[in-house]
This record gives sequence, C-alpha cells and structure tokens, in this order.
Amino acid sequence: MISLQGKRVIISRTDSIGDVMLTLPLCAWIKSHFPDTTLLFLGRTYTKAVINAFDAIDGFVDWTEMEAMPKSLRIQKMRELEADVIFHVFPRREIAQLAKVAKIPLRIGTSHRNFHLLNCNHRVNFTRKRSEMHEAQLNFHLLRPFGVKVLPDWKELKGYTKGFGGAVGTLPNNLGEIQNRVILHPKSQGSAVEWPMKNYLELAIKLVDLGYTPVFTGTEKEGELFRTELEGKDGIIDASGKLTLDELIALIAGSEAFVACSTGPLHIAGFLGIRAIGLFSPRKPIHPGRWMPIGERAIALVYDENCSVCKAGKPCDCITKISPEVVLDALTKL
Repeated sequence: MISLQGKRVIISRTDSIGDVMLTLPLCAWIKSHFPDTTLLFLGRTYTKAVINAFDAIDGFVDWTEMEAMPKSLRIQKMRELEADVIFHVFPRREIAQLAKVAKIPLRIGTSHRNFHLLNCNHRVNFTRKRSEMHEAQLNFHLLRPFGVKVLPDWKELKGYTKGFGGAVGTLPNNLGEIQNRVILHPKSQGSAVEWPMKNYLELAIKLVDLGYTPVFTGTEKEGELFRTELEGKDGIIDASGKLTLDELIALIAGSEAFVACSTGPLHIAGFLGIRAIGLFSPRKPIHPGRWMPIGERAIALVYDENCSVCKAGKPCDCITKISPEVVLDALTKL
C-alpha cells in the first residue's frame, strides 16, 4: 500500500463551489490519516474563499492564474509546488498533461478518460453518473491506491465537515446585526431544477409572520431576475449582488437556516451546521442521494421520491409542487 505520510499532495478540482465543497471530506480524510501531509488545492479563483475556510487544507493554488500563463511558466509553476501526488478529482486534459510534464510522481485519475490513460499512472475504475452514492462518497474511490476499499458512510461524511468556517467579519448594510435570519437562495446558475420564486416569496411572508427575517441572496445577475418581486415586501431583505463569497460564508454562519435547491451555498450551510434545507428533483443524476447537503442539521426535500417521470429520466417539474408549508414545517422542526 502506498502511503501519503509526509507527501505534498495536490487535490485538483477546478469546477463549481458545490463540487469543491463536496471534495472537502476527501481532504479531511487525507489529513486525519496522514497528518504530516501537505495538502494543496488546485481550484478556480472564485472558490478560494471556500478553501481558505477549511482548516484541513494547507494552501490554495489558483488555476485561473495558472491557466493564463504561457505554457512554459505553467510548467515551471507546477514544478515549484514540488508535489509528490496529484488527485484529478475533476478531470481536465490540460491539467493531467501538465502534471505529467511536471513529473509529479503519482498521478491519480479515473480510468474512463482517454487523456488519463496517457497521463495518469494510477487509474481507478468507477462511474458517477448513474450511481446511487453521494458525490462526496464517490470521490473516495480515488484513494484506492492508498488502501481505501470501503466508501465512508453518511455518519463518517458528516464528521469530515468539521473544521469549516469563515472568519466572521463586518457585513455590508448592517446584515450582521439582523436577528433570526433565514437565507433564501432562489437561483442555482442553471445547475439545478429550481423551486419557483413565488414559492420563495410565500415562504418569506410566512417566515416574517413567525418573527424571522428572510434574506434573499444570489449573484448580481441572479438578483436581477427576482429583485423587483421583493420591492415593497415588509420585513424581507434583499442582499443579492452585495456579498463577496467570504461575506456570504459569514452571513450563513450567523443565520438560523438556509433554503435553496441544489447549489454551492446550500453545501456551505450544511458544513456550517445550521439548518440547511435542500429542494430537489428525484431524477438521476440530480437526485438528493447524489447531491444533498452534508451536515448535522441538513435535509433534502422532494415532492414524490417515486415520481414516474423522474424515474424515466425525463425532465420534470415536480419540485415546483413542494409547498412552502412543507418547507416551513421542516425548517421549524430541524
């Protein structure tokens, strides 16, 4: 069995915030079993705040910056990292080629990518798309060369969320002073089937009646899609387009609950241990078994887990039938 003890290890995951969040349990496992490992995370600039908030990771390597460099400088930069191992959690041809040219000794990837056949010297055979397993569990297949034969169960995964939390700084517009905050995050940048905005508004009004302060979040572009619908609604705060990712993490950390479909900030809420309610379609491969938030107070809701349209793998809007009352009931009972 190969050991990671004392090694310099790169975790390569250059996609979205949610995918990065669900790679953190893999990082925590490596650090807990091989504490002398130096763990570097290769990711996009916009995910840096997530990596900096997790204490199992020793450093962030910005792929957005590296990608803009001439090829010779990229190779030099990769060699300067002096890595012993790279895990290609999110497969990218150019990174796999770069790792080989930079002569990283152990290069681990999946077996079904042609460019991994040419550039990885450890190729693990597993598939994600039709799996019943959670995305965070599936990442552990890449540890097979290091003796891992059994994927962690749900309880173990929750344990690997410990050690996540951003520095709580000053939030704009006195958001940090608002008590009983519940964050409603209506959009997903197209990554998921979304719950209708009218449902979020109905939920928000019910939350105000119960003494909570609903805070809507999202990017500026997302806020433009729903901002006018919030105008004139007493007790509802619109924070869309106003927060950096660091500030969003801080806002979530001090909130009572978070409601969203399958999107990155939902996973942040789960890791932070607040009430995180995810709204899902049961259709593969976007079902909650694969993508639900991980956390002690995180749950996933579907309208009908046996939806015949979803079981047939066809586009379905059954998520829209989850009522605000069901979401509110889940929120108040968590």
